[in-house]
Amino acid sequence: MVTRIRSCLVIAALIVASACTGDGGHELFREVRAGVDHVHTVDLTGDFPLPEITGAGCAVFDANGDGRLDLYFTDAGRVGGKGASNKLYLRQADATYREATKASGLGDAGYGMGVAVGDIDNDGDLDVYVGNHGADALYSNNGDGTFTNVTEKAGITASEWTTSVAFLDYDNDGKLDLFVVNYVRHDLALRCFTQDGRLTYCSPKSFLSVADRLYRNRGDGTFEDVSKKAGIAALASSGLGIIVDDFNDDGWADVYVANDGKANHLWMNNKDSTFREEALAKGVAVNAHGKAEASMGVAVGDVDGDGDIDLFMTHLKEETNTLYLCEKYGFIDASMQSGLGKSSFLFTGFGTALFDIEHDGDLDLAIVNGRIHVEVGETAGNDEFQALFAEANQLFLGDGKGGFTDVSVKCGSFGAAIEVSRALGVADLDVDGDLDMVVTNCRGKVRIYENVAPKKGHWLQVRALDKALKRDVYGAVVYVHAGGRVHRRTVCPQNSYLTSGAVATHFGLGDATEIDRIEVRWPGGKLETFSSASVDAAIEVVRGEGKP
Repeated sequence: MVTRIRSCLVIAALIVASACTGDGGHELFREVRAGVDHVHTVDLTGDFPLPEITGAGCAVFDANGDGRLDLYFTDAGRVGGKGASNKLYLRQADATYREATKASGLGDAGYGMGVAVGDIDNDGDLDVYVGNHGADALYSNNGDGTFTNVTEKAGITASEWTTSVAFLDYDNDGKLDLFVVNYVRHDLALRCFTQDGRLTYCSPKSFLSVADRLYRNRGDGTFEDVSKKAGIAALASSGLGIIVDDFNDDGWADVYVANDGKANHLWMNNKDSTFREEALAKGVAVNAHGKAEASMGVAVGDVDGDGDIDLFMTHLKEETNTLYLCEKYGFIDASMQSGLGKSSFLFTGFGTALFDIEHDGDLDLAIVNGRIHVEVGETAGNDEFQALFAEANQLFLGDGKGGFTDVSVKCGSFGAAIEVSRALGVADLDVDGDLDMVVTNCRGKVRIYENVAPKKGHWLQVRALDKALKRDVYGAVVYVHAGGRVHRRTVCPQNSYLTSGAVATHFGLGDATEIDRIEVRWPGGKLETFSSASVDAAIEVVRGEGKP
């Protein structure tokens, strides 16, 4: 069964205009404040401890069950000292946000990094995991807009330097498990310097790497650390970003971890509660030159329209970002031919997302940037943080064939922002059918960017639900057949960098005015087909109510 939630009336004709071209260009994103006044707190020590430059995370989710998407931000404070409280903003009926941290109980005061959101007890509301530099925290949603810290009760003992986090059902038992990405064993006493003797933030190579953790959900409110049993603990690397997807289409969740300065990891699911590492064999461990890069953010999507999932990675300045295209036997590095390599050479990328900005049916790309090292010849001080590390963000329009055009400079406030940006969350915040962006900035203001791009086609949003589990089905793969094309998305809200984004899958449909059918491959591999739906609508598909 397909349930229609809302539809968007198409008034007059669709605007089929070329964005950001020689005809004067069009603004694609416009900044809005809407009552969100959060500023990421970093109490600079003057000694350049690495966590100062690493945060801050965000989550976009319905915290109080009113159907509106709320915003949650991790905060920092002083490394080795007092932490600052995370912030929760609730979306109001008038499209503004109200800060509700204290009342909600989500004001975690650790040195915050990444966030994961998921329903760990299948009770119909969303719980929150906060990754910290130090002890992590798990908050259970009480169903009334408040949360209870259940970290100790749940058996969560992670106390390393957590970066990104993801909920997943790796054993297909209907309960959401937890993958925790760890960075390095940080030493506050270590100091690093530029070649001309100035203090700067250390490279992760200056510290010991830490293995990631996998927690299995027992279903009784507790989690078991199965990192060793599953094979995850066998490799220690400095992890930052994470994507959970089904990379071989077998119905089981695989995990890709972006590592900083070391080979990336692709954990393929063995279907027996263990994983095998195949990044090198699949071509996504290093770049085309065999070099391990400083991987930060990660995004997945079918950028060349061939039906499989491709990978995009953000990297350090002078490394270039990397696009891996999926081919028959693995991935190939297509960074330079795609137009994404050279254009990123002078930037340090963090959060990133592949999504269809204009609804033309092709995936576009957003990247938020910000440096991490003091350059030779520059001076550093507490009042010069922005001057030393701020960079412009980047926006690229995809052609649906694996090529991208840089439109950063021409297309509004997102490209004009010069800050130390980190997390990037994407969701339809204003419920108008297109995807907006939320950006966190290290020691800076949160930015919300409304999608105002002239649209070139229609759209569809799909939530894949399980009534018995009372939640969205993480790991479900949704295929939309429309206009002679097949569009693919996976329900995997944890992505980008330190980010948990929207759970609904979003599709730009181009000039297709009808949807032929929707297919969903559920965890475990069962495929169901759902009847056609109207375009320009948000719908739900329910496991067990489609046709085999």
